[in-house]
Amino acid sequence: MKLLTCGVTDLVVSHGVVDAVAPGPAGLGPEPSSGSAGNGTADQISAGLPKGLPEPVSRTESSGGLGEPQQRRLGQGVAVVSLDLPQAPVTCLDFWCRAGSAAETPAESGLAHFLEHMVFKGSERLGAGEFDLRIEALGGSSNAATGFDDVHYHVLVPPSAAAEAIDLLLDLVLAPRLDRQDFDLERQVVLEELAQSEDQPEEVAFQQLLSRACPDHAYGQPILGRREALEGHRAEAMAAFHQRLYKADNCCLAVAGPLGDGAILEHLERSALAGLARSDQPQSTTAAKGQGPGKRKGKGPGKPMARATAPARESDPSVPGAPSEPAPLRLQPGSDTVVLPRLEAARLLMAWQVPPASELEAVIGCDLLTTLLAEGRRSRLVARLREQLRLVESIDLDLNGLEAGSLVLLEAVCESENLPAVEAEIRRVLQELLQAPPPLAELERAQRLVGNGYRFGLEAAGSVAGLLGNNNLWGRHQALQAPLEALTHWDPQRLSRELAPLLDPERAFCLRALPA
Repeated sequence: MKLLTCGVTDLVVSHGVVDAVAPGPAGLGPEPSSGSAGNGTADQISAGLPKGLPEPVSRTESSGGLGEPQQRRLGQGVAVVSLDLPQAPVTCLDFWCRAGSAAETPAESGLAHFLEHMVFKGSERLGAGEFDLRIEALGGSSNAATGFDDVHYHVLVPPSAAAEAIDLLLDLVLAPRLDRQDFDLERQVVLEELAQSEDQPEEVAFQQLLSRACPDHAYGQPILGRREALEGHRAEAMAAFHQRLYKADNCCLAVAGPLGDGAILEHLERSALAGLARSDQPQSTTAAKGQGPGKRKGKGPGKPMARATAPARESDPSVPGAPSEPAPLRLQPGSDTVVLPRLEAARLLMAWQVPPASELEAVIGCDLLTTLLAEGRRSRLVARLREQLRLVESIDLDLNGLEAGSLVLLEAVCESENLPAVEAEIRRVLQELLQAPPPLAELERAQRLVGNGYRFGLEAAGSVAGLLGNNNLWGRHQALQAPLEALTHWDPQRLSRELAPLLDPERAFCLRALPA
């Protein structure tokens, strides 16, 4: 769904670096994919998985051979969704929470991503870095990613280590230590990450596009946060943020891999997850169990830790409660021009609003539309602007599935003198699609590419867990086959009638970025 290369183009930030999210290549098919990336349905329907998690792929399962996910509720109602993949070489544990940057108040800018960093600094039982070492000792790997809508923490381990890995993951995520000294040190890491993002003109251009297109919405704000807010954050505010949002009715755990006799699911019934309180229950005075002055594993006494009482939604409507629902997006059409130092080539950036991730059939249709326009050499925009007219170095059109309203983002890279011609030709291609339905063969090609991308994503436990976790977090309980079935519901006439108008150039915000 989300996520292309890095920074704001991804609409997600991964642990430690601005990173890519990328299961399921979209361009599977007989032709090389060029000019676009990230249009696979697995990306559109799930929030993706952090890049760099080594996972062997078992091709013995197909989407048609997968069973139905099993759902259960623990304790105060936290959701657990699981799928038995007997042939998978690893088990994936994926903890999801509706605690992305859209859940922040203006004063909390950047806290969601900052908290993701601090989680890995340990808990009362785990010292800084100990979680990673113990997961690696089990033969596994871990990562995390913060997006606009949610955050997730992802572990891949051998099936025999799943129970121990669950305990480690839940201890880390549900009871972060938030040591004040670590907080101050990690703040510098986050600020450096922000500085690196601000030093990349391509990312600056995309952030300026989003801030202009979504001026009154969280999607227009950087996930990394505003510098002045980050410099002023305190551990107590982070504790309150964690305490407010990491609640039973705001979280979900997905498990995918060999489940055997189900012992791992029974283990969850006795885990810390089962004791997670709901958002409507009284708040404790600490952000995590046992938080306060004390000791952690390792040498020396522990530093003082944050103590805070989270504000309740009833007493302050301006503070988002849990379960959190994003405010509806209303993209502002328009245009602007910016001049950026160190930008190597001119860029035309465009943003459109399309239906939210909850509208599966419409999202699948938009995926088909963006694939038809900019996936591979035969796609309309790539064929016209790069292959035929040679006006652009590259052109990308990506669908980013989001809960408040999805975004289609276009980036065309070209010489400055070609920018007017590039804009005119893009408008011409889009108008052609508005005036006549695509040929059936063109739509069928897009359906193959999208379907193959989704099926590929279902061949790895990590991708399956990400798909299940994100869908269940947001109340989407459709069958795994549902996206593939939705592909068949679109014909050329319906696509042209219902969705092509959404990409009318007059509905877009257009930003022209020029080198200084």
